[in-house]
Amino acid sequence: VINDLKNIGVIFYSKKTNTVYVAQEVVKLLREIRGKSIADKHFRRILKQLREPQINLVCKKHNIDWRQPLNTKIDSIINKGISLTNILENEIHKEGTYLNDIKKFINELNEKSFNIPNPTKGVTVEEKIENLIDYFNEMEKEEKVSISMDGYENLLVDLKKNVPKSNDVIRSHFELQDENVMDISYLLEYNLKPRDILEIFQEDMLKDFCERREIKQRGDLISNILDSYMDTENLYLENYENIAFRRLNELKENGIQISDAEIGVKFEDLTKTILQKLGLNVDESLRKQMNTKNDKADIIINIGKNEVIIVECKSVKENGYNKFSSVKRQLKAYFDMAEKNGMKVVKSLLIAPEFSDEFINECELEYELNLSLIQASSLYNILEGFKSSNKEQFPYKLLMRDVLIKEDRILKAIK
Repeated sequence: VINDLKNIGVIFYSKKTNTVYVAQEVVKLLREIRGKSIADKHFRRILKQLREPQINLVCKKHNIDWRQPLNTKIDSIINKGISLTNILENEIHKEGTYLNDIKKFINELNEKSFNIPNPTKGVTVEEKIENLIDYFNEMEKEEKVSISMDGYENLLVDLKKNVPKSNDVIRSHFELQDENVMDISYLLEYNLKPRDILEIFQEDMLKDFCERREIKQRGDLISNILDSYMDTENLYLENYENIAFRRLNELKENGIQISDAEIGVKFEDLTKTILQKLGLNVDESLRKQMNTKNDKADIIINIGKNEVIIVECKSVKENGYNKFSSVKRQLKAYFDMAEKNGMKVVKSLLIAPEFSDEFINECELEYELNLSLIQASSLYNILEGFKSSNKEQFPYKLLMRDVLIKEDRILKAIK
């Protein structure tokens, strides 16, 4: 069977690891062949927004026992392959419901339950339902997990501790083959995110979990749990590149509310946090002592023996930072400022989302400032690589060699 599926292009197969891989595009196609407009996990999310009497109407029309617990009824509807469009258009409405009332119901579902952009888009009922389907199919392509990776990892640890047989529930529900499935990397390979996991548990189990973890129970339990695992610092760090590029829309979609005016300071603060996590001595008291009214360095790294590294941060919307002359003037002023305070500047670093070829070329010709350039994405990746190394402090001398810091070389060196 595996050989046949491989030959017609449905799957990839690794003989070495005995593993079958299915591409997302193929998953979507197979879903369409089975008559499913969206993933089962999103279908469940929609059904959970309906009132129980509406779910009962669907059950009665399809010979499903409507006296079962709500979650069991929802699973039965999904497993029967009942059409989402049919449910929203016909099956949850009593006979004689006006067309305008059906449209109003779908508009409210789109707006209040899922905060869909342009919730009233579409004239006919079919177009409005298509708007909902498109929203969830776009969501399927996204990699964001709504909370930080660390938050997701902590959630899985706490579920394992506090919810009996949680591993078995997840494994059985999503038909996963490994014995231990409560691993963040493993679940994300199957595109299973925190909300997808929480939605499969019965309400009484979630209530018990909230009680044990001292999470508020008023309102929506799943939203309350996700909020408590938000871990803002890591969420900001995971969006470090978006902040560097001032991508306000992407930040908003990832749960970060910030104004354009606040981004510059936030980029500096996050850069300090990354450098501190690398074990470097970000010396705030020395920076304040050195800074003047007109010349204010963003970050000073104190490496001892009266030697420092000066770090300048630039967050910009345009691709390819290209203002070398202004940066040169700034850094030269900081060099002079450091020397007046008896400090020797052994290195200067400029961190920006990316740099133009022209900027890099000009930097290569500059010898006085001993300047190196680091892209924001590279700095974040260096931090991630450093976490898995056995070092307590990042060897800063690795930053001394290149004009444009090559993350691959540094990651290889620290490993």
